[in-house]
Amino acid sequence: MPPTSRPLRKLGFLTIGLFDEADPRRGHESTLEIIELGERLGFDSAWLRHRHLQYGISSPVAVMAAASQRTSRIELGTAVIPLGWENPLRLAEDLATVDILSGGRINPGVSVGPPMHFDRLKEALYPDTADVEDFGYERVRRLLDFVRGEPATDFSGVEGFEVFSDRVQPHSPGLGRRLWYGGGSTSSAKWAGEHAMNFLTSSVVKAEGPDGSRDFTSADFAEIQLSHIRAFRAHHPDGEAARVSQGLVVIPTDSASPEQRAKYEEFARKRTPRTTSPQGPARLMFAPDIVGTSDEIAELLHAHAAFREIDEVAFALPFTFEHEDYVQILTDMATKLGPALGWKPTV
Repeated sequence: MPPTSRPLRKLGFLTIGLFDEADPRRGHESTLEIIELGERLGFDSAWLRHRHLQYGISSPVAVMAAASQRTSRIELGTAVIPLGWENPLRLAEDLATVDILSGGRINPGVSVGPPMHFDRLKEALYPDTADVEDFGYERVRRLLDFVRGEPATDFSGVEGFEVFSDRVQPHSPGLGRRLWYGGGSTSSAKWAGEHAMNFLTSSVVKAEGPDGSRDFTSADFAEIQLSHIRAFRAHHPDGEAARVSQGLVVIPTDSASPEQRAKYEEFARKRTPRTTSPQGPARLMFAPDIVGTSDEIAELLHAHAAFREIDEVAFALPFTFEHEDYVQILTDMATKLGPALGWKPTV
């Protein structure tokens, strides 16, 4: 088996935190239990997806706060918070507060763009400003400045019995270095690098050339993802040392029951057609889900062009599985797959 060019240093997982509308507490409790399990197994990080007006985690910052009080070591991240739904100043306050409560363990990942179905919800979200809201990179820049301690106002000092600060409080000094951008395009990779963020690359990328050209004809997901990683590092002040985390859907079956294996294989089979060519006007490319024994998965990953240039992963748990399935998958990841990739658990 060919070695990776970068030994796997950090092993993480990503969950959507699904719940039943009639019993949302149970789903959220399951998510917290999975994070606790991840810490016991030695995972380096647990990441939360973000879903609005759906039956998944709508407030990952609140869930991270809860998880921070039930764990002591594992890092907690978001992949990703869509900033089109957020006020950067208020989000900066929430993130800093949770980072302080966690002892400096959170890794907020964000993205840009208008909210999904914006035309149908803009009256509820931005009734007075929908037509002038900026959903581009400027929204991320504002968040970066606030988190990193830049002034939010020209006023500070004492007024009566109250003391005012000109920057976000509490200020968490290390948080600014732990902000991630979730990107799937060359332009996003370059922007994240230029602004000294970390880079989250997932199982979805835009089919484009290294220069961002849309007439790119290759359907090789790994090569496209690799070009984004290299563009990010070429524009980052840390160069080759800049942090990148890869988030593929990976399902080890070492200890799975025959019924679980059949379910996992059927899940991947139904999603395979979308991986064969660019999808939709945005020409999105989806990575195939990887199902198999840990040795089989490790062999495929060692041959994956993008995986060979990263040393952090946040493998995505499938959306619709049961709690016991996630327990089996995470256990196999930590005890079988991670070691097969050269990773050692943190205890």
